[in-house]
Amino acid sequence: MELVMERMPELKIPASSSTTTTPTTVEHEIRQYDWSPDIGWGHVLGNADDHLRCLAACTAASIGVANIAAAVNVQDWASLARSPASTMSGGTLVEEPICAIAAAGDDSKGLRLFHLLMAAADALSMDQKNRELARVILVRLRELASPTGALGIERLASHFTDAIQSLLDSSTCPRRGDIDQIPHQHRHPTDVSLTAFQLLQHMSPCVSFCYLTANQAILEAISGERRVHIVDYNISEGVQWASLIQAISSGFTGFAHPPPLLKITAVTNGSRRSSAVAHEAGRRLSAFAASIGQPFSFRLCRLDCGRKFQPTSVKVVKGEAVVFNCVLHQAHLQHGSAVSVMSFLEGAAAIEARVVTVVEEEGGDGSSAAGEKEVGFAGRFMDEVKRYIAVWDYLEAGFPMQGMVRQMVERVILGPGIAGAVRRAYERHVCGDRARDGCAEWLATSGFDRVALSFFNLSQARLLLGLFQSGFHIDEDAPNKLTLRWKSRRLLSASVWVFPPPKSSSPSSAF
Repeated sequence: MELVMERMPELKIPASSSTTTTPTTVEHEIRQYDWSPDIGWGHVLGNADDHLRCLAACTAASIGVANIAAAVNVQDWASLARSPASTMSGGTLVEEPICAIAAAGDDSKGLRLFHLLMAAADALSMDQKNRELARVILVRLRELASPTGALGIERLASHFTDAIQSLLDSSTCPRRGDIDQIPHQHRHPTDVSLTAFQLLQHMSPCVSFCYLTANQAILEAISGERRVHIVDYNISEGVQWASLIQAISSGFTGFAHPPPLLKITAVTNGSRRSSAVAHEAGRRLSAFAASIGQPFSFRLCRLDCGRKFQPTSVKVVKGEAVVFNCVLHQAHLQHGSAVSVMSFLEGAAAIEARVVTVVEEEGGDGSSAAGEKEVGFAGRFMDEVKRYIAVWDYLEAGFPMQGMVRQMVERVILGPGIAGAVRRAYERHVCGDRARDGCAEWLATSGFDRVALSFFNLSQARLLLGLFQSGFHIDEDAPNKLTLRWKSRRLLSASVWVFPPPKSSSPSSAF
């Protein structure tokens, strides 16, 4: 059945509750947290729902997060880390000791899980004999951890255990960019993924922060244009573009009616599944655009056999304002090797894109996660453990009850994200894929200019955080870059760039 994208409803954030009773049904959770009725609840129950509505509401509308209903004061519930060291006093950030967080709920069990995970990562990074040791450690981990455990650290450890097991079961280094390396249990129908993303949007500002900041910068860069062409490196389910389509069509962004023609070119890695996912995203976006009268076209382009982007694969029409969008935090980003990403950004310069928007994960020390060098697999693995401990921490702070909704988000979004992060770290260790510097650092040293974010863009990002529990913060790292952090842990950054046009040489003097 054709999926129909509805007009974007008001963003609704789940209200807080002081009860500590664990909900026993999805209906109870819906009432208790005031979830949006647009969510496909049948998927939470495990039943197919052909009428799942699109995630036009997954991000706050770029045309005005300021128009969102008044912020709900969400209670700052007890977090996964109950150590006094994890609190902030007088506005001073306090680094949270990893072991203190891992020990949440049960000191001995939390610490054992953490140390067993690190021991397995150390063993996996060594020779074949130690790989057998890693298998033995995983047996013990499975005895202690469960994806449905009562403690957050149990469920987190279970996902990392599965990720390591997947690496051990791979006899050779998988082909980079091959989507078939995603374990079967981490593949979910598109409509189920959309539902899980919408649930996550209610529980965390991360998804909305990324798309809001990038989309607002795009809207400002293309204001008044009659033809707009977006080249998207990682379209995934197409969640980012529903709100942008609505914003362009609404007439509140400086466009004269009729709205401009919008074209999106999605980059795929050439595999059958990658193309199918992108094609389905295009179908949904096309249906949505048609429903609101927005002129729209969609096409695919493939990376070459070396997983590099070729500018000639994108058909650019004269008069188009070209935008390059590069989002590098998705769980199933399969073609995001260093060579592939850099070739895409170089393509932006070759095509003379009007603006380049980049979203990427940040390392805990303030550098891009991808920018760690010479730390080995165990070091990168530890950084991913720290990252996801922070994720579990803020989910506990805002949504502490363990129920079907939380389980679905962990199973569909976070579990595959952990598996992908661990696999990419291992590829760099075994297959010789050197960790790239963060995209922002690379762009800054490759001739790109920073595009300052507008006051409105910054203001709406801060307003978005006001809709969630305290603990989230926005850092202005540069005039063109915002970073989202949870307490002292940096999570994601969004930055905006442009490659300056070549300077026209003045006629040389004849004398």
